[in-house]
Amino acid sequence: MTGVALGPRHSEVRRLRELLRDARARRAEGAFVVEGPRGIGAALDRGASLESAYVGPGAATAFAEVVARLADTGVPVRELKDGVLERVGSTVTPQPVLAVARAPHHDADALAGDGIALVGVGLADPGNVGTLLRSAEASGAAGIVLGAGSVDAYNPKVVRASAGAIFGVALLEGWSVMDALDAMRAAGRTCLGTRAAAGTPYHRADLAAPVAVVLGNEAHGVPADLEPALDGWITVPMHPPAESLNVAMTGTLVCFEAARQRAARADDAGESS
Repeated sequence: MTGVALGPRHSEVRRLRELLRDARARRAEGAFVVEGPRGIGAALDRGASLESAYVGPGAATAFAEVVARLADTGVPVRELKDGVLERVGSTVTPQPVLAVARAPHHDADALAGDGIALVGVGLADPGNVGTLLRSAEASGAAGIVLGAGSVDAYNPKVVRASAGAIFGVALLEGWSVMDALDAMRAAGRTCLGTRAAAGTPYHRADLAAPVAVVLGNEAHGVPADLEPALDGWITVPMHPPAESLNVAMTGTLVCFEAARQRAARADDAGESS
């Protein structure tokens, strides 16, 4: 570790607080905070660009492995004075280790990769977005676009819920939904909306082909006025009286069905060759 322990008025501590609490600061700097030894370890596993790290009193010893990994990758580690974490942390019980990460940069070229792509329309719940990131990474999705009006992708709750996946899957945000759909089509993708009923059952749709799946706001779903811009609708069949699924659950089912179909198609191609 370097230097003396930092107090609450230190410029680096004030910056930590701003990055944790203010989306405008995160956007202006292109940086955000990763909290906790597990989150930081997951970031390091994925080759994330970390610029600095901070530990509470005693944390360097208690979490020696992750602190050593940070040092080995050249990330400066600073100690915080007693009580500072409680002032800057984003949870009631703050994590003992924090790191500042550069926001990964992805452009539209990422949408041309293999695997399904997701488009979020007004997704408001950080936990849902974090879960979708985890499912997208785990299923081999090409990426996610969060349309304008969705929660900030680097909100601390999103980062925690993503469990490191925010560094492992292409993420683009700030586009209008129409711009996102245009980019998907330019990448050769068919655009399918999700709705609770009256769509093709998701397991019968061709999700092994280049597709983009649009997921709507938690309360209102995909806006009806987007229908002319879509190539079709898919639905997750449900037993009554259930009427709808959580958007993260819907996205997860679709992602892994797409992965299953791609694997089955690859197996079929291998058997016929």
